[in-house]
Amino acid sequence: MRNTGQRVRKLGRQFLAQPYWERPAETYLVRRWPDLFATCVATVFFWLSLTPSLVPRPWLLQGVIGGITAAIGYAVGSLLSSLFRWVVKRRPSQRFRARCWLGYWVLSPILSGLLISESAQMQRQLRQLQGLPPSLTWHTPMIGLIAVVLWLLLLLLARTVRLGSSKFIHWLGRALPRPVAIGTGLLVSGVVVSTALQDVVFERGVIDVADRIAKATNNGTKEGIHQPTSRFVSGGPGSAMEWDDLGFQGRNFTGSVLSGRQISQFTKEPAQEPVRVYISSSAPEAFDDEEPFRAQAELAVRELRRTGGFEREILTIAGTTGSGWIDANTVESLEYMYGGNTATVAVQYSYLPSWVSFLVDKEKAGKATRALVDAVRTELDKLPPERRPKLAVTGESLGAYAIEDSYATVDKLLGETDGALLLGVPNFSPIAHELRERRDEGSPVWRPEFEDGRNVRFAQFPVEDLKRPGAQWGNPRAVVLQNASDAIVWWSPDLLLERPQWLDQPLGPDITPEINWFPFVNFWQTTVDMAVSYGVQAPHGHRYGTGSVDGWASVLPPEGWTPKDTDRLRAHLDARPTPY
Repeated sequence: MRNTGQRVRKLGRQFLAQPYWERPAETYLVRRWPDLFATCVATVFFWLSLTPSLVPRPWLLQGVIGGITAAIGYAVGSLLSSLFRWVVKRRPSQRFRARCWLGYWVLSPILSGLLISESAQMQRQLRQLQGLPPSLTWHTPMIGLIAVVLWLLLLLLARTVRLGSSKFIHWLGRALPRPVAIGTGLLVSGVVVSTALQDVVFERGVIDVADRIAKATNNGTKEGIHQPTSRFVSGGPGSAMEWDDLGFQGRNFTGSVLSGRQISQFTKEPAQEPVRVYISSSAPEAFDDEEPFRAQAELAVRELRRTGGFEREILTIAGTTGSGWIDANTVESLEYMYGGNTATVAVQYSYLPSWVSFLVDKEKAGKATRALVDAVRTELDKLPPERRPKLAVTGESLGAYAIEDSYATVDKLLGETDGALLLGVPNFSPIAHELRERRDEGSPVWRPEFEDGRNVRFAQFPVEDLKRPGAQWGNPRAVVLQNASDAIVWWSPDLLLERPQWLDQPLGPDITPEINWFPFVNFWQTTVDMAVSYGVQAPHGHRYGTGSVDGWASVLPPEGWTPKDTDRLRAHLDARPTPY
C-alpha cells in the first residue's frame, strides 16, 4: 500500500509538472497532443452549440452537434495558432504551458457541466413555448462524452489525412523541387479527399443506402390502404396507371380517396366522387420516352380527360415532395369544401426522401412539375372560358418549391392561376425569396407583408394571421403557411458565416429569446433542426396540421362558405386519423 501511495504521488507530481504529452519528434502528426489554444477554441464552440435553436432537440443530437461544432472550432483555433507560431517564434516556457493546461483541466469540466445543465433549462423553455410538455431528459455526462468522442474521431481523421499528405509530399520531393512538390502534393491530396468523400462516402455510401431503403419502401403499401374501386382515380377501374406502378406514395394518395358518401356525411348534401390523378416515376411512359417528364405530363392530361377532371369546379395541381408525398389535409380540405366537385393531379419525380432529393434530384422537382403545369394549362386553354375549372396550385416543402419553380415569379403565379396554397416553402424557392425580399417595410421576414396583403398573405396561425382589418383581399389570392420555427424554411449555407434575418427583432412567436447566431454553430444547429422539425405539433417546426382549411377558405372559398363552416371542417379533420 505504501509503494502504491508513493507511485500515485509521483504520478501526480509529474502530471502537475507537465499535464500534457510532448511528442518526441515533429514527424508525429497523428500521435500528438492537441494544441492548447485550438482546444480552448473547440471548447468555446462546444459551449456555443448548447444554445437553443428553432425547435427542441434530444440530448443525443445535442452531443452530435457539440462534437461537430467542437471539431470546427478546433480547426479554426489550430489555424490561428499556426499563424501565431509562424509570426512569433518564441515559445512559452514549460511551466507556463503546464499552468495553462492545469487551468483548462480544472475549469473546462466545471463550466461545461454548468452550461449543459443551463442548456437543459433553455430547452424546457423552448418546449413550453411550442406547446410541448416541459419535462425533458437531458443526460449531461452523455452529451459531454458523445461530443468529446466525436471530436476526437474527427481530429484523428483529419490528422491521418495530413499524415498521408505529408508522406506523399516527401515522396514527391525526391524528384521535384520542394515548392513544386508541396503544391502538387496538396492539390492531389485535396482531389483524392474530395473524390473519396463525394464518390465513395456520399454517393456509394449514404446515397446508395438511402436509395435501397427508399426503393424497398416504394414497392410497398401502407397498412389499411387498398386499391380504389372508383373510376375517378388513378389505379382504379379503367386507369392508364396500374395500381402496382403507382409507388408507395401514389397508392397512399389514390387508395385513401374520399367517397362521395363520406363527403356527404359531413356536408349533409349530395356529393360527387373526387378525381385524383397520380402519375408515378414508374409509369411505363416515363421509362420509354426520351423526355420522361413530358411523357408523364401527357399521361396525366389523358387521365384527367378520362376521369372528367377538366369538368370539375376546381382543378388542383399538387407539387410532391421527394418521395412523392402529398399532404392529405390539403387535398381533403378542398374535396370537402366543394362537395367532391374537385380534381387533383400530381406527378412523382423521385421516390427518395426529400433531403436526398434536395441533394441529387432538386432540379427534377421543378422540371417534372413545370411539364405538368404546361400540359394542364395548354389543355385548359382549349376549353371555352365558361367551361374551364378554376385552377389552383399547392405543395408542401419540396413540393412547394416544385410549384414555385414552375412559375418563377409571384406575378406569373398570380396571373396564371386562380389561387395558390403553399406550405413550409424551402429557403431556396424563388417566389418565397422574392416575397421576403420585396416585403413591406417594417414587416419581419418570418411574417412578411407583401403589398399590404392585397393578393398574398403569410400565416403561422391562420385563424388570426389571415385576417387583416382594413386590408382588402384581391383576386387571385395566394396563402403561404410559414412557421417561424421551421428549419426547412430557414436552412441555408449562408448560415455558416452570415447572420439570418429571422433572428432580427422582433422574433417569431415560438422562438426563444435565448437564441443567438454564431458563425458555423447555427448552421449545424439548423441542419439538425431539419431532422427533428417533425417532433413538434402544428403550427411549429415543419408541422402545418389542418392550417390548409383556413388557407383554402381564404384563397378559394365556395359560394356561401362561412367562418363557421371553416371551424367545423377544421375540427372534423383534426378528429379523424390521418389517412397516410
